[in-house]
Amino acid sequence: MNISINDALFTTNDQLKIGIIHYTKIVVSESPQMIKGRTQLYQENLYLELQESPVTERPGIAEWRKVWKSFGADPNRYRHSAESLMRRIAKQNYLSPVHSAVDLNNFFSLQYEIPIGIYDEEKLEGNIELLLGDENTGYEGLNGRYNSLKNILYSKDANGAFGSPFVDSVRTAVTEQTRHAIQIFYLRPSLDETECLQLLNTAGKMFTQVNGGDFEITLLSKNNLVITL
Repeated sequence: MNISINDALFTTNDQLKIGIIHYTKIVVSESPQMIKGRTQLYQENLYLELQESPVTERPGIAEWRKVWKSFGADPNRYRHSAESLMRRIAKQNYLSPVHSAVDLNNFFSLQYEIPIGIYDEEKLEGNIELLLGDENTGYEGLNGRYNSLKNILYSKDANGAFGSPFVDSVRTAVTEQTRHAIQIFYLRPSLDETECLQLLNTAGKMFTQVNGGDFEITLLSKNNLVITL
């Protein structure tokens, strides 16, 4: 499988970087109590911080709002997923556990203040490309409704769109039956490549400590438009 990024995106933001973690032989299950407790404590501490400063002033959130706007989407109408999660916590509407893959995905998104998606590899067909959506791009999302992805970055396979930093599709969702997964990190453009790779390696280690299996990290950028898994 090849994963590529459309080079037209770099005419808008030449520092755009997309991190990929490929997991194999994982076992997804109910999150261990340690992860549930750590996530709950993190949310409670974050809630207190957000009473002092708005969500939009968090460095990662603010940076991705600018990226959003630069591609033509309204960051106030279509909030990226990390901002949506953080706004929930600011209202003390804490995230409920789902399973060990989704719970860690959400934890990473909050910790790094960036949108992140995770997908069941066996539900994907052919190669994957990241590009910008138009008026015909969209899918049934995990939020229970059809989502238009006009002027929003998205991922597609041979069967069409399946993921974005806005909301992910039902079609490729990770479940407790998932054994191989692809995680897409919409990294902060201001991070240099070394920082990006360190972040991905740290996340991959934590994910496999909980879910077992192996992981491999790669980075899509203007200098690396295609990777092969």
